[in-house]
Amino acid sequence: MSALALLKDPAGLKYNVLAIGYICSAYLFGWYGLFSDHLSLNILATIALAHSMIIAAYLLHDCGHNAIFKSAQHNAYLGYALNWIAGSCYGRYEDIRYKHMRHHVDNCDPVSFDYRTFLRKHPLLERLVFALEWAYIPAVEFMMHGMLILAPWFLPSKSKQKARVARVVVIRGALLIAVAAVSLKALFLYALAQVLLLTVLRFMDCYQHNYEVVFNLDDPQAKFPHRGDAEFEQANTYSNLLSRRWPWINLLVLNFCYHNAHHEKPVLGWYRLPALHHEMGNAVAPQTLSFWDQARCFHRYRLQRIYAEDYGNDEVKASVEAGKAVGVDALSFLTAF
Repeated sequence: MSALALLKDPAGLKYNVLAIGYICSAYLFGWYGLFSDHLSLNILATIALAHSMIIAAYLLHDCGHNAIFKSAQHNAYLGYALNWIAGSCYGRYEDIRYKHMRHHVDNCDPVSFDYRTFLRKHPLLERLVFALEWAYIPAVEFMMHGMLILAPWFLPSKSKQKARVARVVVIRGALLIAVAAVSLKALFLYALAQVLLLTVLRFMDCYQHNYEVVFNLDDPQAKFPHRGDAEFEQANTYSNLLSRRWPWINLLVLNFCYHNAHHEKPVLGWYRLPALHHEMGNAVAPQTLSFWDQARCFHRYRLQRIYAEDYGNDEVKASVEAGKAVGVDALSFLTAF
C-alpha cells in the first residue's frame, strides 16, 4: 500500500511531511543550541525549540480529529510521538482526543479539575501563582500540567494510569536530570521554551470561544443545552488570525487561528483552513478578531483572568474591541482532565 493510500487527503502529503520535518529539525537544532557557549545561538535555539513544540501540539490536534490518516490508529501513532515532543505526555493521547471531541460535540469546555477552588484553598500557592502570572510566567498552565501528573492519585477516572504516569515521570525526570548534569543553563533554557509554548497556546485559546466551562468531563451521562447546535457553535467561536494582510504568518500556529473554519469542518487539514475561511466570507467576518486588540486584553487582564468565571457570558468581539475582554485560562487541549 502506498503512502498516499493511507492519507485522508492525498494532497496533504507534502504539507504534513514539511510540518513533521520542520518539527524534527527545529526540535533537534533547539536541543543542540541550548548547550552552546554562544548567547545568540542559545536565543535562537530556545525559540526554535519552543516553536517545534507549538507546531507539534497543533499537529497533534489534527491527529485527534483524524485529519491526517484514514485510520484512527495511524493518527494515534503520530499523536503519541507528538505528545512527547510537546511535553504533554503525562496525559494520554486518547484522553486528549476525548476531551477535545467533547468540546466540539457538546459546544462547551468540559473539564474535571476546578483549579480556582483548589487555589482558594491553598493561599500560599495562590500568592505564588499571582506573582508568577504578573511576571508573565503561565503559572496556571504549569500547575495544570503538574496536576495532570497527580491526577491518577486523586481522580477515579484516571486511577488506572498510575503505572503509566510513574513511568513517564521516571523517563522524563531522568532525561532532565541528565540535561542538568551537563548544563544547568540548558535546563533553564528548556524551561524558558516551555514558558513560550504555554504562553502561545494560552493566547490562542483565550478568546477563541465564549463557551461555558463545565466541570463534568468524567460524566458520560451529562446533558448539554447546545450539543450539536451548529448555529450556536459558529456564533460562539472566533477566528483570531495573527495577520489578515499576510496569511503566511498564520502558519506560525499551523493555521489554528482559522477557528470558525475549523469548527465548520473539523476533519479538514490545517493547510485547507485559509481557503475555507475565505469561502465563508461575510459569515465569518463578524467573528474575526484583531490580533492587537487581543494582545492588549491578554496583557491587561493577566491577573483577573486567573479567577475569571464569566467566560460563557461574554460577547467576545465587542469586548475585545473595547479592551475589556478578560478571557479564560487552563483550557488547553493538552491538559485532558
